[in-house]
Amino acid sequence: MNRDPVFDTGPAMPGVVPFDVVRHDGGHTQPRADVVIDERPVALVYNGLSHVVMMATPLDLEDFALGFSLSEGLLNSVDEVRDLTVQPGAMGLTVQIEVSPRAFARFKDRRRHLAGRTGCGLCGVDSLQAFHEALPASTETQRTGALPGPAAIARAFAALPALQPLQAQTGGCHAAAWSNVQGEIQLVREDVGRHNALDKLIGALVRQGEALPEGFALVSSRASHEMVSKCVRLGVGTLAAISAPTSLGVDLARRGGLQLFGFCRSEVAVQYA
Repeated sequence: MNRDPVFDTGPAMPGVVPFDVVRHDGGHTQPRADVVIDERPVALVYNGLSHVVMMATPLDLEDFALGFSLSEGLLNSVDEVRDLTVQPGAMGLTVQIEVSPRAFARFKDRRRHLAGRTGCGLCGVDSLQAFHEALPASTETQRTGALPGPAAIARAFAALPALQPLQAQTGGCHAAAWSNVQGEIQLVREDVGRHNALDKLIGALVRQGEALPEGFALVSSRASHEMVSKCVRLGVGTLAAISAPTSLGVDLARRGGLQLFGFCRSEVAVQYA
């Protein structure tokens, strides 16, 4: 849902940045105050070794770092994290992640150099074989709980806009949410990037308990392969997207046992896997 650009934004909240702008409407121009979604470079550093710089909204970065580490297969469990701190700086933010020696040794073996403009975790690989080896296996994590039906998915998506304060103010960010199987949203995370929003959601869920609660994930974006692979790797049973899936996303969902819905709008939902 895009914000209607009326420029009456009210007080700025964390995660948005105010700007003076000029609104053009037909033959009329008018100076106004507006806000845009905050986007900054965030470096993830493991035991002093910088791994990747992501462009992200600087909120819930502990959730983001943990969710990224798990959804990209860099860590196997939250128990491997010894400490996690966010350090602001003049050029951006750094998340220092201290992991166990065994996890760090495995991390160095898996380490990939990624471009900071993406959260897919695959765009930096250097061969087709490496690409396929990096995809999650269907047996990595047991799927969780009962699966929702279309009515529950429609109910959750109807409730989501009211739980997106950053989107309401800026019209420029994505959301990922967790709902129970009845369609009642339990948790929401927002970010300028769709991958980041999902990683933040995963990190927040994992920090709440050892296993994912029963329910499903919904995202305000398309269901491309990286979004699906994150869910498959973490054992999410259902992913519902407001927009379209991609062919590789559908293939991964079918191979990984993920129930996948796309075009979830109003009472409509298309089931692909």
